[in-house]
Amino acid sequence: MKNKKSFAPQEAEARPSRCPDNSAFKQQRLPAWKPQLTIATVLSTFFLTGAFCLSVGICLILSANSVKEIQINYSDKCSDCSKLRENSFNWDIECLCSIDFTLKEDMLGDVFMYYGLQNFYQNHRRYVISRSDAQLLGRDVNVQQSYCAPFTTYKNGTPMAPCGAIANSMFNDTIDLFYNFNSSVIQVPLLKTGNSWWTDKNVKFRNPQSHNLSSAFAGTARPPYWQKPVYLLDEENERNNGYINDDFIIWMRVSAFATFKNLYRRISRERHFADGLPAGNYTFHISYNFPVTKFKGKKYVILSTMVWSGGSNPFLGIAYVVCGAAATLTGFIITAIHLKLRKKKTYFQK
Repeated sequence: MKNKKSFAPQEAEARPSRCPDNSAFKQQRLPAWKPQLTIATVLSTFFLTGAFCLSVGICLILSANSVKEIQINYSDKCSDCSKLRENSFNWDIECLCSIDFTLKEDMLGDVFMYYGLQNFYQNHRRYVISRSDAQLLGRDVNVQQSYCAPFTTYKNGTPMAPCGAIANSMFNDTIDLFYNFNSSVIQVPLLKTGNSWWTDKNVKFRNPQSHNLSSAFAGTARPPYWQKPVYLLDEENERNNGYINDDFIIWMRVSAFATFKNLYRRISRERHFADGLPAGNYTFHISYNFPVTKFKGKKYVILSTMVWSGGSNPFLGIAYVVCGAAATLTGFIITAIHLKLRKKKTYFQK
């Protein structure tokens, strides 16, 4: 018994202590700054924040309103072509449509051409994942093990390149712009390269390595709704062909909303169009291929300029104005409460 009692204190001393080290960090004795929230600092913070957000929001709205933009709904104006595309058996029949319009003012600076779609839901979960990123990197993959189904292979086993619902539904209308100048028709030069992000062109999308693209995509077939294989997307420019085609890359970047627009072309600033698009009469020549009537959609072609804050979307400016107005209103409410309580000679404790 004596031996057991003699060992008990030693065992207690051997146990490690759970107390933290006696340091400034672990004992929370580090120097710190605690703001003193007086009525002056609180009100000045709200009013300065409100003034800043209001000024920035007004500048953004004025900048967005200075953008010159023209939007044309050509799915209604090309009604004959729209009816033709309702029948999928007419996919190989070419349908051309011309739309005349007038620019009342010059569109100076860089001018961008967009195509817009309405009521086209790219944000569906099955649609968003229906692609093979490994295939788009130029790797030899088994598309049947990807999320591309049902657009993976044909009945004879030939794989689709590219696979997936996103690629299969790629926008394929062809849009050309003509300028009617002094009884002559001048085609507006359009740039179809340099429209995608650098990371997309050089990191996310790559062609299979081969001495030419046709042999690189040998043993594959185009998606069902495509009119030509992927290695013939741009027959004039080898560097804009295959998976690194700008139109294809931009389409593969899906939109979060049912109504959206994608960059299609940029106006090449040369000769008559060195300063942009002059005022006058213009004509869109459209090869109508993309059907929209089955999902009650609409198609637009948009010409727009650009400013330092971006395009003509005023959302960011409105958001700043709302936040600034809310901060300013809160400041006035706090001021009224403070004055009311001061008259009663009551003060906040904290």
